[in-house]
Amino acid sequence: MGEAETGQRAGRKEWLALAVLALPTLLVSLDTFVMLLALPHLSEGLGAGSTEQLWIMDVYGFMVAGFMVTMGTLGDRIGRRKLLLIGAAAFGICSILAAYSSSPLMLIVARAALGIAGATLAPSTLSLIMVMFHDRRQRATAVGIWAGVFTVGAIIGPLVGGAMLDHFWWGSVFLLGVPAMVVLLAVGRVLLPEYRDVTAGRLDLTSVAFSLAAILPIIYGLKEIARLGWRPVPIAVLVFGLVMGWIFLRRQRRLADPLVDLGLFRHRGFSVTLTGMLMYSMLSGGTMVFIAQYFQLVAGLSPLRAGLALVPGMVAAIIGFQVAPLLARRIRPAFLFAGGLAVSVCGMLIVTQASATDGLVLVMIGFAVTSIGAGPLVSLGTNIVIGAAPPEKAGSASGIAQTGNEFGYALGIAVLGSIGAAAYRAGLPADTIAAARDSITSALAAAQELPGKAGADLVALAQQAFTSSLHTVALVSGVLLAAIALLILARLRHLPRLNATQEEEQPVAHGS
Repeated sequence: MGEAETGQRAGRKEWLALAVLALPTLLVSLDTFVMLLALPHLSEGLGAGSTEQLWIMDVYGFMVAGFMVTMGTLGDRIGRRKLLLIGAAAFGICSILAAYSSSPLMLIVARAALGIAGATLAPSTLSLIMVMFHDRRQRATAVGIWAGVFTVGAIIGPLVGGAMLDHFWWGSVFLLGVPAMVVLLAVGRVLLPEYRDVTAGRLDLTSVAFSLAAILPIIYGLKEIARLGWRPVPIAVLVFGLVMGWIFLRRQRRLADPLVDLGLFRHRGFSVTLTGMLMYSMLSGGTMVFIAQYFQLVAGLSPLRAGLALVPGMVAAIIGFQVAPLLARRIRPAFLFAGGLAVSVCGMLIVTQASATDGLVLVMIGFAVTSIGAGPLVSLGTNIVIGAAPPEKAGSASGIAQTGNEFGYALGIAVLGSIGAAAYRAGLPADTIAAARDSITSALAAAQELPGKAGADLVALAQQAFTSSLHTVALVSGVLLAAIALLILARLRHLPRLNATQEEEQPVAHGS
């Protein structure tokens, strides 16, 4: 069977442009992970309290998630390259302001502005990839590279950040993005194409306000529930966000030029793939939090060594992203996604076999297997979600996809965190002291106050209970991933292979 070309093949200029687009993509990911190491240093340098530290850490992610949909739609209207270059300039300026902040409040404001600028980058880069790569096979490879760059940022972030903090002051980590943004501004106008929807109406600012009033409270509420438990204030904030979301959706149905085209969700490929990606983000993200805690609190690794223990899994994810487009030339997406998720389920099951005393290697292997199995869904799924939208809506679709990932991660931490906390308490004997029943961190702190053998016994009990909670979280995640694989297999069988002929492509139009 011949290979069908579905569009003009990209040349050297387009691949060079992809390398340029990798710069802001890398920086959005790297900025989050370097903060994990920089936070103690900047807190000491600025005298930031615990609440200020929390906002310094979280406000960037809040703003990225809150403005992603708006920026994706704005790029469709004013031009994706134009928005990307504006965002790059703003990101560079805000990075300098963050680096030289003289107070916690100034740093919080700079981080918030960084988040707004960062929200322009991912939708713009993804939607420009759709413009540059018309051939379906090349586009899948390009999106796989784009997804892999995010993971590269997660790998090198702690390493580069640690090296910077060993030799320079805390603000130096924020300057990492400035040279990359200068390069993007210098060559972006030459290498990157411009694209905008000339028929789009004005941006509905009321919809923007409602979207922020929905997304920010929902993510904040989920994070606070994960941190504090199901308390009245986080629940009230979450409910408020959900109500605002309902009002936002009602408004979108009435507008001629909505901020979010709800008609996209009637496309089966779009809605089912987006659901699968959100669920994977939720389950893998929540489980990874428990795995990172296992490395530190059970296996006894330092934060830096714990980060290094995650590297094999992240490298496996990159391999999965690159191999997936090659497999997709022979295997339909539904079967490839389901097969990849089956591999991830096996990884979760491996994690359930780890013990509290010698499970480090098993957990590392399980995490790596889970990560490599996600390659098809994350890389090709992104391609399907954005490709399901008409070209003029690609920015909006990209914003929706990236916001879904943010929601999934926050939801996973809240839901799986609650399940894991309940499993931890259930794993402790009934006569365990109250101070140890809240969390393993509390138990380890309480153990330091106890004499000799009593303290060691409490540590062993807490570590065993936490390992059991990790088993529970991994098992729940594995079961749900298997259910998502079955859903995808049933609902996306109509999608063609990357090298399908035009005759094989026909079911897409009828089945969507």
